[in-house]
Amino acid sequence: MLKDHDIEFTYREYRKDPLGVDELRSLLSRLGASPRDVLRRNDRAAKANGVTGEESDERLIQLMAEHPTLLQRPIGVLGNRAVVGRPVENLLELQA
Repeated sequence: MLKDHDIEFTYREYRKDPLGVDELRSLLSRLGASPRDVLRRNDRAAKANGVTGEESDERLIQLMAEHPTLLQRPIGVLGNRAVVGRPVENLLELQA
């Protein structure tokens, strides 16, 4: 979709190059969201690790660093702003 709008982007393979704890904190700040807001509770890793969403913010951030599939995606970042691309049209908000 971004290509259709001639928007340049860099894709980060989150499984091969997961976000670290500090990167996750920065991303959450840009999103204006808590870890619970972007947690994929039905993800296989959530079930395997007993993640309920009731954990502390710091614990959820640590779990997301260890298990990147717990984080909603895609997430677009431009400067100090970020949006969750669900639906993917949300990514166009960064262009505005």
